[in-house]
Amino acid sequence: MNLETKWLEDFVALANTRSFSASARQRHVTQPAFSRRIRSLEQAVGTTLVDRSTTPVDLTSQGQLFLVTARNMVEQLNESLGHLRGLSMANEALDIVAAHSLALSFYPPWISRLQKGLGELPTRLVAMNVGDAIHVLREGNCDLMLAYYDPYATMQLDAEVFPSFSIGQVKMVPVSLPDSSGKPRFSLEGRQEVPYLAYTQGAFLGRSVRMLLKNDPLRMRLRVVYETAMAEGLKGMVMQGVGMAWIPDFCIREELKSGRLVRAGAENYDVPLEIRLYRCSMVHKPGVEKLWRQMMKLPRDFLQA
Repeated sequence: MNLETKWLEDFVALANTRSFSASARQRHVTQPAFSRRIRSLEQAVGTTLVDRSTTPVDLTSQGQLFLVTARNMVEQLNESLGHLRGLSMANEALDIVAAHSLALSFYPPWISRLQKGLGELPTRLVAMNVGDAIHVLREGNCDLMLAYYDPYATMQLDAEVFPSFSIGQVKMVPVSLPDSSGKPRFSLEGRQEVPYLAYTQGAFLGRSVRMLLKNDPLRMRLRVVYETAMAEGLKGMVMQGVGMAWIPDFCIREELKSGRLVRAGAENYDVPLEIRLYRCSMVHKPGVEKLWRQMMKLPRDFLQA
């Protein structure tokens, strides 16, 4: 018999809510995915556990019997894991997922600053796009997520289930290589067509830029010559003189300071961004609990990068 722990947790959730849709929301998966997992559990145990002909759904007699076993197994496993994690908490590394640009340019100075206030903090960092990072957090496959926050984004996280700290107020800046006189080689001012280095359609930062340009005639003058999901990729192409792009300011501070890059437009073309650190309140890992309590005691300006 091959049983997955998440199937047992799904079944316990369904027994509590008596609703596939409510249980799917609680388990942070789509309803079709949740239904498939319940069917996988039934196939593994070799019997029908849920009576789907009733509303709300009910458990079969076999399901009622199995529920006792499922609850005991989930409780005992959580208790055992909590104990083991508590024993190793001192040396436990936190698994963090982060957007690519945050992992490369934002995370190193931020975590260094945080450790000055909290002491040594072992971490493992994995860079991925924001959509994948949210999925990993929802599935409980990481401890923390470092991501951009957009109040208008279609994919939102329940603040009670996924509490967060605001740790940075930054902005995306339109930039270009300078010409011989130090002015932008590709400028948003004027009426000429501008070679534009863009974020791909699914990229989180691309949505923020599109919102800025939505009602601006400027968008008609931007000629897309290159696309990528990563800010660092766009920065590389800007440095090659291929076109202009919107880049998070923390990625290009040194280049702007030295004059290797210059603004391609006025400040009204800046895109404000907020950076947040998220956790899942349903995952009780001692190291995360300890870090969260410590962060709540720090001054707010200390947490800000």
